[in-house]
This record gives sequence, C-alpha cells and structure tokens, in this order.
Amino acid sequence: MSWARMWAAGLQAAARGTERCEWEPAQKRKEQAMRERDAFSTYHPFVNFLYFALVLLFSMCFMNPVCLAVSLLSALTYAICLKGEKAVRFAARCVLPILLVTILLNPLFNHEGRTLLAYLPSGNPLTLESILYGCGAATMLAAVVLWFFCYQEIMTSDKFVYLFGRVLPALSLVLSMALRFVPRFSAQLKRVARAQRCAGRTVSGGAVGRLRSGIVILSTLITWALENAIETADSMKSRGYGLPGRTAFSIYQFDGRDRLALLWLLFCGWYVTAGALAGQLWFRYYPTVKGTAATPFSLSFPLVYLALCLTPAILTVKEDRAWKRMQSKI
Repeated sequence: MSWARMWAAGLQAAARGTERCEWEPAQKRKEQAMRERDAFSTYHPFVNFLYFALVLLFSMCFMNPVCLAVSLLSALTYAICLKGEKAVRFAARCVLPILLVTILLNPLFNHEGRTLLAYLPSGNPLTLESILYGCGAATMLAAVVLWFFCYQEIMTSDKFVYLFGRVLPALSLVLSMALRFVPRFSAQLKRVARAQRCAGRTVSGGAVGRLRSGIVILSTLITWALENAIETADSMKSRGYGLPGRTAFSIYQFDGRDRLALLWLLFCGWYVTAGALAGQLWFRYYPTVKGTAATPFSLSFPLVYLALCLTPAILTVKEDRAWKRMQSKI
C-alpha cells in the first residue's frame, strides 16, 4: 500500500472516530437546547421549588382517581416537554413496569373489600376494591417518579444550594450532591465502559469475562465517587462555605414575573388545600368505593389542580408563541 493510500485510510478512520466522539456532545447540546426552551426553568429557584413541593405533596396525599390521573398525565406531559424522546423511553422502561407490578401485586396481598370477584388459588378472595386501590396506588407512585424526573432537570444543585445554603449549609450541600449523584454516576459509567472497550476489555468472553470486567468498572466508579466527594468537600471548605457572614454571588433575581407566578402558585395551593379540607376531594376504596358527589363546585378543585400541574407546560407554549410572533415580524 502506498503512502497516499495509507494517509487517506488514516484520515477516514480519524473522521469516523471523530463522528463517534462528537455524537455525545451533540446529544448534550440538543438536550441543553430543549431545557433552555422551557420557560419555567428560567423563573426564580423559589418559584420552581414551591411548584414541585406542591405537586409532589398533592400527588402523595390525594387518592381521588381524578386527581391521580391529572397528576400522572401532567407529569408525563412536562417530562416530554423537557426531555422529549428520552422521557418517553424512561416512562416505558421504568415507570410502566412499576405501574404494572404494583397493580398486579396489590390484589395478591390485599383482600379487603366487599365486592367479591373470584378466589385465588391460595384460597384468598379477589375483590374489586383491592384491584381499584392497586390501580390508584400504582398511578400515585408513577406520578411521583415522573415528577422527580422533572425535578432533577429544573432544580439543579446551584438552585438548591442558593435556596438552602445559608439556612442549612451542610444539609443543602449533602442533598445537592446526593440528588445529582445518580445522573453523574450513570454518565461516568458510560465513559468508563467506553474506555474499557477502547482498551480491548469488553464484557464478552462468557460469564467469567463479564464478571471480571464488571468488577473493574465497579471498582473504578467507586474510586471516582469517593475522590469526587472528597474533592468537593475540600473545595467548599477552602471557599469558606457555611461560614457566618460569608457572601455569595447569585445570578437569580426576583422580578415582577416571579411575583405573578408566586401569587398564582399560592392561590392554586390554597384553593386545592381548602377543597381537600372541606372534603371535596375525598375518596375511599374500602370497604366499598365511594367519593364526593360530582357537582360544579366539587369539580372546580380538580380543574384548579389541573391548571397548577400544567403551569410549566402552559408557560412554555406561551413563550413559544411569543417567540414565533417576534420572528414573524422580523
């Protein structure tokens, strides 16, 4: 082979390697652009935190089927607005199995209820109420998982430390490190696995080879996690984090837009809480299924709850329309 052909082959191989190496930054830029397109993430951290505190609290406290459906569908909608196809894959791989397993397991261990449908092979009764309660519990669990999926995209560690760094400096630092540990650990796992493949250490070769490669990757990840934690602690200590009288730079400002959003969240939270305390969102599964009668007044509370849950999606749609109008005028 001539030197010219060898040089051309080398350039082609380098180009292919560059394309493979540039895929991940391109994907990250795409996800970053999608996140920046979300209007709610640009609001003040206190507004973001209050919103997630309300929706998570209501999702875990309300067992009304209408409220559960509103929470699950709103969380899925906002997750798709934030992450697109990644949110759909996450829902299909993680949330859907949790939903199905919870629905199937509850009637096997919970036999309360008066509406008898059949008898299980173990001799225990299968009741309609236990099936419906399993569906409600599964919906609540899936909604909470999706809301936390959205939470970690909006409430970054910088926002969390900004909110609680002066009140609870040590706890806020530990919580921010813990919340971002899972995504960082997953990203580092992919990098270590790619490095192992480049070094010729693949997971093929039978069970022994997979086990040996898995042990090497796990050891590398544990070492990286411990070193990263020590470096973070030393860095924050050297900067005087948590010391009394220490000032901190912040890019967050509470403006008029944040005040309007805060008033809206407080109104929705107050209205839904008042409805729950008045019994308008009451619902029971045992011993028989029974809930509050549907009236225009009682239906107003789920509607306000729906408006609360869809607030980020509504703001995003509103900002997109305003941006398109500005582009059309150029």
